Amino acid sequence: MNTSALDTSFLDLTVGHVRGSAKSWSATPLTERIALLERLLPRVVSRASELAAAGARAKGYASDSPWAAEDWIGGPWALAQNAAAYLHVLRRIAAGKDPVDAKAVHEEDGRTRVDVFPATGWDSLLLGGFTAQVWMRPGTTAEQARIRAAGEYRDRPGRPGVSLVLGAGNVAAITALDILHKLFAEGQVVIAKMNPVNDYLRPHFDYVFAEFVEHGWVRFVDGGAAEGGYLAAHEDVDTIHVTGSDRTHDAIVWGTDEDAEQRRHDDRPLLDKPFSSELGGVSPCIVVPGPWSDADFRFQAEHVVTTKMNNSGHNCIASQILVLPRDWDGTERLLAEIRRLLRELPPRTDYYPGAAGRLASVLAAHPEAEAHDDGCRLLVPDITDHDDVLITEEVFGSALGVLRLPGHTPAEFLRHAVDFANNTLPGTLGATLIVHPRTEKAHRDAVRSAIADLRYGTLGVNCWSAVGFLLGFTPWGAHPGHTRQDIGSGIGFVHNAFMLEDIEKTVLRAPFTPAPRGLVTGDPSLSPRPPYFVTHRTALTTVERLTRFTAAPSVVKLPALFASALRG
Repeated sequence: MNTSALDTSFLDLTVGHVRGSAKSWSATPLTERIALLERLLPRVVSRASELAAAGARAKGYASDSPWAAEDWIGGPWALAQNAAAYLHVLRRIAAGKDPVDAKAVHEEDGRTRVDVFPATGWDSLLLGGFTAQVWMRPGTTAEQARIRAAGEYRDRPGRPGVSLVLGAGNVAAITALDILHKLFAEGQVVIAKMNPVNDYLRPHFDYVFAEFVEHGWVRFVDGGAAEGGYLAAHEDVDTIHVTGSDRTHDAIVWGTDEDAEQRRHDDRPLLDKPFSSELGGVSPCIVVPGPWSDADFRFQAEHVVTTKMNNSGHNCIASQILVLPRDWDGTERLLAEIRRLLRELPPRTDYYPGAAGRLASVLAAHPEAEAHDDGCRLLVPDITDHDDVLITEEVFGSALGVLRLPGHTPAEFLRHAVDFANNTLPGTLGATLIVHPRTEKAHRDAVRSAIADLRYGTLGVNCWSAVGFLLGFTPWGAHPGHTRQDIGSGIGFVHNAFMLEDIEKTVLRAPFTPAPRGLVTGDPSLSPRPPYFVTHRTALTTVERLTRFTAAPSVVKLPALFASALRG
């Protein structure tokens, strides 16, 4: 590596300073760690508006734009929610309780599962009908799941060490949440290299993590690939976590010269350190045929479009392939509603570097693609070739492909869909499955088998898998099985407030229909249209209030929060 253009002395000094603070973090008692989180939450709230506004400016719209709700959700609210999740678990431990309630750990169908959401009474109130289970790896018993949780605080602490977090450029909270995981779940101090795409967030993170910075437990560094590579190879950096692409991982581990591929083949890495990663892929949204009403088609079209258009598709689990039943009369009705929404949403741009070129490659492969909103929001309504660019490459932009699969019954369709998702699409990070409650009841075994067989780190059933990124109690990472030679969507889990080990995947569930229509579909809940939907009319106000509530819950704040949520 050419380090002549690097300020290596500054990087060395930074690493040395954080290294020198590693033992003091390891010695920080549980009560003080709790207090640090308690003091961090007000700092998140006091800087929330500025942090969200910075993201809106970078993406090209005003801070009061309807789109700005996503900058609150993926910024200050996600940070507050994850910090609150760690607080909940650490307070349990401090009170002499197990991290996970014994009633939440059970065996079902020969597998151990842990109910992780709702975790508090506030969760049940604010996200009524949303649930999450962590499925443990085969062979893990319920007792093992319980006793292995939160080893950092139960006589199995990690060794004092320095972790390098290579930040993501797309979603504001990613870097901050990875820092929290390294500090509180793994017991390591952190050097966080900001991504050049969103390094404008650094002053806000410096403020939020001010106490950690003052103690030398966290340091933020700017720079690009050269700085990241130098820090990754530094002898005083013990572990690495990266959010990005498989190319980023491979460049660090195997290099970029002409011998890189041979090194990978021979498993001779340039960098042989503990390395966790979250690297994206091509995420499917699978729609099971069923007895949908007109309202169902409208609502689920909003759901599908949200999974694509949030952050202009610059999300590692943005739905890229919509898998629909070829023989269902509802397929064209759903697509008609999706087209209507793509036309009606407020304009915005695909801002992430390289997006124009990636969308151009889709248009080159599909000159017939439907373009909504000045060439963005591409819809390819009938993909027939499994070598299609939308199937083989993560576009990371606002292009959605539609694949129709056969199946005269939901069970037949699901077999084809699961096989396609598992064996054709690259990546195992997140998938979404949409199924009507009456369909699931009538074909329970088929739906249960599909949920069990889909190899994804997070599977959302009637719920975009990205919600698992936000909640803090739901481990976030790729399905196990990748190796450094074939990295796929990455290795390891973060955002794991219960600090579970032996994780296979998280299964999220949400109501198929919002209240009160769930009474008709057999899926009753108190959940209105979720505020993360791009069609939520009062999302910005709702999420602002939700952020402040999450940081400091109070019954007094509930009426205004509920009123805003219901108006949306």
